[in-house]
Order: sequence, then C-alpha cells, then structure tokens
Amino acid sequence: MGNEMKNAPATVLLSGRIDSANAAETEQKITAELPSDPTVPIVLDAEKLEYVSSAGLRVILRLKKTHPDLSVVNVSTEVYDVLEMTGFTEMMDVKKAYRVVSVEGCEVIGEGANGKVYRIDGDNVVKTYKNADALSEIQHEREVARLALILGVPTAISYDIVKVGDSYGSVFELLDAKSFSKILANEPDRFDWCVSEYVRMLKTIHAVTVPEGKLPSIKRKIVAAVGRIVGILPDGLGEKLLKMTEEIPECDRMIHGDYHTKNIVLAGDEVLVIDMDTLSVGHPIFDLEQMYSAYSGFSESDPEIIRRFQGYDADTAHRFWHASTGSEKSKTRCAASPTRICLTGRYGTI
Repeated sequence: MGNEMKNAPATVLLSGRIDSANAAETEQKITAELPSDPTVPIVLDAEKLEYVSSAGLRVILRLKKTHPDLSVVNVSTEVYDVLEMTGFTEMMDVKKAYRVVSVEGCEVIGEGANGKVYRIDGDNVVKTYKNADALSEIQHEREVARLALILGVPTAISYDIVKVGDSYGSVFELLDAKSFSKILANEPDRFDWCVSEYVRMLKTIHAVTVPEGKLPSIKRKIVAAVGRIVGILPDGLGEKLLKMTEEIPECDRMIHGDYHTKNIVLAGDEVLVIDMDTLSVGHPIFDLEQMYSAYSGFSESDPEIIRRFQGYDADTAHRFWHASTGSEKSKTRCAASPTRICLTGRYGTI
C-alpha cells in the first residue's frame, strides 16, 4: 500500500502564458508544488495553458531533469505544435487535449459490436466506442485500418480523436456517406446492386494475404468464446461445437469480423468498409458465421431485432443473406483449396 501511494503521480496545473516575463515566477510556483522525492511521476496538466515561449520550454526542461518521470497532458493544438517542433514530444510523454463532440440528434450511419458511427456534419462522421476507456481500442483500429488500406481494402482512416460524453471517438471524413442498411431500407430497387457490391467487397477482403503477426487470429478468439459456453449447451452440443471450431484450418486471409450492411457505406460513388476494430486473420468461414448471426441467428426468437438493428425487416435480411452467399444454390469445394467451402450463387463465389 505504501509503495502504491508513493508512486501515485503528482499533478500540477499550467495556465495562461509562460514566457520570459513570468517564467522564473512560474517555475518557483511549480517547484513549490512538487514532491521532494524525484522518483514520483509528475503530470503537468496544460488544459488552460494558452502559450509557451522558449523561456517556458526551459522551465519544463529543468523540471524534467529533477523529475525524470514527467508528462504533459491536455495540450492544445497550438502548444502541441510548439512542443513537437522543438523535440519535446520525443523527450517526454505529451498528450494532446481532445476536442469535445456531441452526437445528440445525429444520424446513426453504422453500428458494430463495439460502437456506433454518427454523422456529425456534411463531411464528417464520428465512431463512438462503448468502452469508456477506449483510447487503446481507437489506436488499434487506426493501425489496422491503415494496414487494410495499404493492402488494398477501401476504408476510411481516422484523422482525429475526440471526446464524446464519457468516452472517446474517432473522426473520419465520409462525404455524403450512407450505409447499405439505409439503402436497402429506403431504396429497395437497389437490392441487387447492394448484394453485388457487398459480395465484391467481401471477396476483396478475403483475397488479402495478411503478413504474419500483423493481425490477431480470429480462430483463437472464436475458440475462446465457444469454450465459455460449452457447459451451458445441452446434450454434448457444446463439445461438438468446440471440436468443429478447433478443426477449422488456419488461414492467412484477412477477416473483417463484423461484416454486415451497416458497416458497408457508399461515400459519394465509392463503396467503403468501416468499423475495422474487429479486423483479424483466419479462415473466411468465420466471416460467414458472423454474417449468418447478423441476418438470421440473432433474430430467430424476435424478428424485430433485425429492424431495430439494421433498419429493415427480417424478410429483407433473410433474402440478403441467401442472395449474397448463394446459400440457396450449390455448395461446393474450391478446386484450389479442398479445405475451403465455397458458396456459389448468381453474384459469384465466396
């Protein structure tokens, strides 16, 4: 307990301007607030700091020498630019302040397992996260989305992190974007087009060979999830399901992990896949399993779940599932890969 208290950081507030006129006085005030133990972490809270000159930077440098474990948080864009340009961001931990964005009354254009995507103006959307401490998730999604784009999958890249209520969000530029769910609900004559583009995007994703170690294994995640429910399924079905899952072969293909019509958007004349935090590597059957759940499995006991989640009725969901997978057509084995199940329909083979 004593060690925990000893290692608790000491926070010092910075405000106004720190320049040659007040640098010495500011340094004295800060020093008076610092603990005598140089091993105690120091956090300089710059939320109200408007400007820092070279004299102010020297104050921070001297504080860093006496208290090596020093960080600066809630830094405005203007002050951050100064710290970055002068190399301070490489010498210490510096975190920018996050601008606050409200999504009250905003249109929901996408939704996944971990969050929702709202349109906040004509050009931009924000993805909010259900986890209140979502910064690590945001960073992960930014990294995997960038990887997907480099590997040829059309997606949106976040250009800003913002505060949304008690959690955080990623801001993306998506001009006039609307989800396939909204198109299916409001423009039923475009059903065939949505199916065709949906299948084309899924084939694009599954065609990507992922470099080793770049994405987590979807099989490992699903095996763990099945393992947690083995005991509650009747008549040995849990053990059977687990064995079937474990026998699915490993694969180096990209898997979206949450592939449904709310996560496919039309932005201008470009089709993009969003909600990339579930991006994984593994066998394509895992995407098909998730798709079945989205269009049929989750709504078996209550068909209205589809309408509440996707925005269209259960009949449309079932037709979309069958049309996009060709599951009412033939099921064959791929000649090039005997272990891979192919679903062949009028829009091609998955």
